[in-house]
Amino acid sequence: MPVAPSVSPYREESPIRQGMVDILPLALATIPWGILCGSLAVDVGLTAIQAQLMSLLVFAGAAQLASLQLFAAGASTGSLLGTTAVISARHLLYAAVFRNEVRSLNLRWRLALAFVLTDEMFAVVTNRLGRGADFCPRHALSAGFAMYGVWNLATLAGIVLGHAAPDLDQFGFDFAIAATFIAIVIPGIRSCPTLLCVITSGVSAVSLNHQGVEHGLILATGAGMLVGLLASMNGPRRRASV
Repeated sequence: MPVAPSVSPYREESPIRQGMVDILPLALATIPWGILCGSLAVDVGLTAIQAQLMSLLVFAGAAQLASLQLFAAGASTGSLLGTTAVISARHLLYAAVFRNEVRSLNLRWRLALAFVLTDEMFAVVTNRLGRGADFCPRHALSAGFAMYGVWNLATLAGIVLGHAAPDLDQFGFDFAIAATFIAIVIPGIRSCPTLLCVITSGVSAVSLNHQGVEHGLILATGAGMLVGLLASMNGPRRRASV
């Protein structure tokens, strides 16, 4: 008697289209963030072309904003490089997660995926994997480039608005940064250790910032990771009811 082939619980007609659809909500959430980035680049003295090239070539929202603020403050090149390196270090963890998935791909595929590997793309792809699908390079790449397109259009809008209405940062667009990361983190809380990690990091970050502790964000991150590690070592992983 023939055995029916196993079917993945996750189906999609077009990985490319699905990748764009999956990342669209997060991409739209970063539009105010991109507008702020483009506007700030103009405010600190970059030309319109330089500001747009920054998003086209760097494509790292948090690192771009941090480096622009340091540039405006007259920071040294070493400070700029060091700060952006620390901010972008999380991508090493993202890459480690996908390492086995992309090992069989050729160099061009791996370079393309590395270029568009953002927090949003990582969240979309890992969420898809969590629903039982295999890693699909076309899905990941289409999600990444959809995010790339939205981010650069938002940057362009910020450049245009920055010339017409400077000081857009006064409108609170930077809240989009926090909102985007909250939207990324919440779906990933699937166990008690992860929940404890998130709570510890959040409470520590707010407390240390209120107390004016230098490098409080880094310390809060370390505290959250330590608590999550200890929790995972001291008991079985249970799905969090959140």
